[in-house]
Amino acid sequence: MKFSLIICTYMRPQPLLQLLQSVQEQTVNPDEILIIDGSTNEKTETVLQENHFNNLNYFLVPAEHRGLTKQRNFGIDRVGEEVEVICFLDDDIVLEKDYFEQLLSTYTIYPEALGVGGAIIDEIKCEFVGAIYQPKIDEYFFDGWKRKDGSRFILRKKMGLDSDCPPGYSSLYSHGRSVGFLPPSGKTYEVEMLMGGVSSFRKKVFETLRFSTYFEGYGLYEDADFTLRVSRIGKLYLNTAAKLNHYHEASGRPNQFQYGKMVVRNGWYVWRTKNPKPLFNHQLKWHGITLLLIVIRYSNVLTTNNKKEGFTEAIGRTIGWLSLWFNKPK
Repeated sequence: MKFSLIICTYMRPQPLLQLLQSVQEQTVNPDEILIIDGSTNEKTETVLQENHFNNLNYFLVPAEHRGLTKQRNFGIDRVGEEVEVICFLDDDIVLEKDYFEQLLSTYTIYPEALGVGGAIIDEIKCEFVGAIYQPKIDEYFFDGWKRKDGSRFILRKKMGLDSDCPPGYSSLYSHGRSVGFLPPSGKTYEVEMLMGGVSSFRKKVFETLRFSTYFEGYGLYEDADFTLRVSRIGKLYLNTAAKLNHYHEASGRPNQFQYGKMVVRNGWYVWRTKNPKPLFNHQLKWHGITLLLIVIRYSNVLTTNNKKEGFTEAIGRTIGWLSLWFNKPK
């Protein structure tokens, strides 16, 4: 099965180098690697000139193609004709040696799959406790595994606002649990959403669908929007045996105000992708959770050391929520 790897990058030469070194050590190697660089300097290009990698093609995109979704679409247009699967990785990832082998095997086991995602292992601290375990209020339990739940999810449970769907599915009032809540069981789970930075899709998907350019720059939640649209026409899977580490490089990220604003506005956009005509009850829950998360972020000014970061993001979320009443995303 011929496959391409597209890596969209922005001002992260050293993390990108670490990723490519882990790609080089894979048990199965990509037939081509496309680096789609939106950087405003030459540091990434210089690093790639100083370090050789097989089957690598480098593209420095002009300003009009800069931004995560635009860069992904730019790369899709340049993959080889014989490619069957296109893989995407964020530039701050390091792969386990059999990542691609495990990922591609999923397409063989589930030939109906239109997309397959991998599992981020450095963010998971789970314990297997068996099927009959009764979780506590501060725990999340799924498929025999438990993990400590975050304070915001604990509060949502107490208020009856937790997601009513398994991980990787979006409820009709959104604010679901991502595939990151799936346990490290080694199993493959069917889902309707994947994380874009650790995903792959059959090339034929892109004959009718592309990443939405509504999501500018950093592209927060662009993956949820795209995979929700893909799941309408076919099946998606998450293979927890396809493992990698995600190091969340700070460079290239938006400031906290912009991030907070995007969380709300982009979240609204994705909610309406799943549920374009929500019932009043679903609307009430979506806004209720959004306001609860805003209050929690304001409270972080008192409960965490990053007071300025918490307050700035809370302001961004507030502005984002207020803007929905007179300027909804289109």
